[in-house]
Amino acid sequence: MVFGRDIRLSRILKDGKMLCIPMDHGISNGPIKGLEDINGMIYQCASAGLTCVLVNKGIIKTMPRPPDIGLIAHFSGSTSLGPAPNRKMLMGSVEEAIRLGADAVSLHINIGAKEEPEMLQKLGMVADKCTEWSVPLVAMMYPRGENIKNPHDPEIVAHAARVGAEAGADIVKAVYTGDIDSFKRVVKSCPVPIVIAGGPKANTDREILEMCAGAMAAGAKGVTFGRNIFQHKNPPAMVRALRKVIIDNKPVKEALKELD
Repeated sequence: MVFGRDIRLSRILKDGKMLCIPMDHGISNGPIKGLEDINGMIYQCASAGLTCVLVNKGIIKTMPRPPDIGLIAHFSGSTSLGPAPNRKMLMGSVEEAIRLGADAVSLHINIGAKEEPEMLQKLGMVADKCTEWSVPLVAMMYPRGENIKNPHDPEIVAHAARVGAEAGADIVKAVYTGDIDSFKRVVKSCPVPIVIAGGPKANTDREILEMCAGAMAAGAKGVTFGRNIFQHKNPPAMVRALRKVIIDNKPVKEALKELD
């Protein structure tokens, strides 16, 4: 028997793997480079092989036509101009995501910030609603705040990921710890699939692809890379290269040919 959650997951994944561009930066940082024409970026990268895109609800409303890939509605917000950039506020509901036609909901939680308790409360409440409506929940679990000295510490990353899973997320987005062995421990200790964040813009294409390949070798199910795709000189080519690694299980050397 197939349930709504399974149908929706099949729209944001390909063979159980995710290649996603988060484009929620407009609320936190404004129209940054690469996202000035956000709809144009969505469609050109979708045709290159994305499995899904993650955007704020207002962007879904502005799309000139439905995308032919999975759609994740992001409902966390704060701005770099405000008094508490790490305090992610809830900006939508699961019912609204369904009305918009989204296939999943996403929340951003900063573990270690002083606002962590209220963000965890919202995560738990949204997870309950997602279960009620059979909508997948993606939890972005970032070690970020006053109590975090090293956001890539494997123990801290594993703790943050485990919080997302235990709070009810179907997929957890985590930062990569930097090597396969340490990230294997993160993946093993998280009972739901993990995808990795891209972090700051990388210096080279090889660096991006090797990070992706390392995470996949450790057991991750894909990536959600933002700046490393939409600020690339050729975003569709980077999507095709990442798809080689994630979906086609090809080595980095072969994936780099897409970027020649």
